[in-house]
Amino acid sequence: MTASDQRTADVVGAAATGGDVAVVAEGPVLLTVGADGVGVVTLNRPERRNAWNPELERHYFEVLERVDRDPRVRVVVVTGAGRTFCPGVDSERLDGIADAGLDLSGRRSPVLAWSLRKPMIAAVNGACAGMGLVQALLCDVRFAARGARFTTAFARRGLAGEFGVTWLLPRLIGAERAADLLLSGRVFDADEASALGLVSRVVEPGELVAAARAYAADIAANCSPASLALLRHQLHADQQSDLETALRRSYRAMAVAVKGADFREGLDSFLEKRKPAFPPLADDLDPVAVTGAGLPETAVVPQEALES
Repeated sequence: MTASDQRTADVVGAAATGGDVAVVAEGPVLLTVGADGVGVVTLNRPERRNAWNPELERHYFEVLERVDRDPRVRVVVVTGAGRTFCPGVDSERLDGIADAGLDLSGRRSPVLAWSLRKPMIAAVNGACAGMGLVQALLCDVRFAARGARFTTAFARRGLAGEFGVTWLLPRLIGAERAADLLLSGRVFDADEASALGLVSRVVEPGELVAAARAYAADIAANCSPASLALLRHQLHADQQSDLETALRRSYRAMAVAVKGADFREGLDSFLEKRKPAFPPLADDLDPVAVTGAGLPETAVVPQEALES
């Protein structure tokens, strides 16, 4: 068995907690899909500690687009291979940028994950910094392994706040705490991340993926895929608007939801005191069209922004 095969086998073994698993994507980003409706996305460059580079980015965004349209996947768990989550941009790439300057040709918006219509759960298994931290922040709920270490890192590398981190962090943990982490660039562990509100659950390292997967599987089994798609979009769009606008959008979403099969099933299963059997997410459900609220940040082209 090759090292790559062994990594794939390890990921499948970690993901298979009570259901059959199909390996859907391999390479720098793995995707396994379980019978429980959970897709596990694994950043898979353990020889470089899962450091971010254009190839990993391209595969990661392609996998997210794939799971968005895969009817088997209802909830996504994101983790890292080996003992790290993602320590940020690969140091080899940073060395080249220092010599040649920034070239973002062909790159996509770093916040593309917000366009996914399915909940994303981060399972931070180790070092999480820079771009890796941003991708974790873009997930809806974050689990962390006890002992996992975090840092924004930018100030200690002579860099500006990148990838929208100066917008994301204050909204998650407050302005002063975000300033502390960004201006000091200090390292903090999972327990402090929990105290800050950066992660919501800290578990032992050997239990991390199983705990995140169990949480995801509960959502997949009991929650409407259509509701999840609308709610995730509302959470992202409404925090950038005022209450009146959010309220008007919510009525548009409600009008669509009550006409859907999921509402009928949710009501019937409640009245009949049984588990719901919600259909897969319809491919044509577009929360942007339903609410009228776009997410233009997910379409930002980095090279164009650089040149503007």
